[in-house]
Amino acid sequence: MATPARGPAQLVLTASVARRYYIDGRSKIEIAEEFSLSRFKVARLLDDARSSGLVRIEIGHPGVVDVELSGRLMEALGLAHCVVTDTPDEHPTALREHLGAAAAELLTEIVTPDDVLGLSWARSVSAMATALRELATVPVVQLTGALARPGVDDSSIELVREVARVSGGPAYFFYAPMAVPDATTARALRRQPEVERAFSLIGSVTKAVAGVGAWEPEQSTLYDATGEAERADLARRGVCADVSGVLLDVHGDAVPADLTERMIGITAEQMRAVPEVIGIVYGTAKVQAVQAAVRGGLVDSLVTHSTMATALIAAAPR
Repeated sequence: MATPARGPAQLVLTASVARRYYIDGRSKIEIAEEFSLSRFKVARLLDDARSSGLVRIEIGHPGVVDVELSGRLMEALGLAHCVVTDTPDEHPTALREHLGAAAAELLTEIVTPDDVLGLSWARSVSAMATALRELATVPVVQLTGALARPGVDDSSIELVREVARVSGGPAYFFYAPMAVPDATTARALRRQPEVERAFSLIGSVTKAVAGVGAWEPEQSTLYDATGEAERADLARRGVCADVSGVLLDVHGDAVPADLTERMIGITAEQMRAVPEVIGIVYGTAKVQAVQAAVRGGLVDSLVTHSTMATALIAAAPR
């Protein structure tokens, strides 16, 4: 056991924070409120817990990879890569962690020094970044602005920084929200130097990682962040999915909308031009959304779990 470098009060605080985060599944924001600490202090305590040996994380495997089901889903949807884990349908947080670890392993395997990696914020992509331990030295580019939500710790900026730290490559990030109140503000933000710099590299991105949201409550962070009237209007106009802020109908076509003009992020055309976009998806409520994303050419590879894979195969055209 590692010898604590600090006094007993600090040790107890660090252990309590680590227990809340790693065992109880509490967010950094919730822990900060409970202990009257800043979120950054909580993050430092968690780093200390791991570096001192107080917390040791062992990853045996992210759930056994179902090779047969992975192959069937890859063939059914015409995917470039597909990893299906034989993971129990647990709480969404547990599923995200399992799939994040599987996606991290896939990314480590397929990313080469010739690639440029793009990252869109999603809770599943954040889980991948947390699990990532090794990556070729590549530029890492932020593809969407930040979407702040209650109980959500990580932003697009932190995501890009963390992956670039593991890679050792340059990080291209910017401080801007994913959506703003009006198109004029969005245009002004896109002209900001750091936003222009990141967006100028989107055409060079060769691999990207994104989540896929279904246009339903609690199935899309963007949906949950949008006003009720706008949600309903977009649903009436046929929106069934969003990928990196791109709104899609069941055919995989982008749906023009006022919200699109207010977004700070990659466009549908730019996303289709990326040679490989890996979607990390979970929950059978998203079957139609995943179909739309693949059909529309916005997602080329999938990391998912067995229940979702079986549902996608059953829904695939014969």
